[in-house]
Amino acid sequence: MKKRIQTLLVSVFVVLTTATFGYAEFSAAGAGSFPYFQLGCLIVGGMTIISLKHKYEKMYTNEAVGAFALYAVLVALFTNPVIDALKSIVG
Repeated sequence: MKKRIQTLLVSVFVVLTTATFGYAEFSAAGAGSFPYFQLGCLIVGGMTIISLKHKYEKMYTNEAVGAFALYAVLVALFTNPVIDALKSIVG
C-alpha cells in the first residue's frame, strides 16, 4: 500500500508540473508557437520516472520528484520564450 501511495504522489506531482508548464508556455508563446515537442518530452520523461519509481522500491519519493523537477527545468530552458529572454539579457 505504501508503494502505491508514493507512486501516486509522484504521479500527481508530474501531472501538476506538466500542466503548469503547458499553461505557462501557452501564456508566454501563444497558440501559434506552442512547444508541442517539449511538452511531449516532458510527458514521456514523467512517465519514465513514474515507472522507475513503481519498479524500484528503494527509490525515494523525494528523489523521483527532484529528478522530474530538474528535468522540467531543463526542458523549459530550451523553449523559445526562454531563449528569447536570454538573448535580450545578453544582447
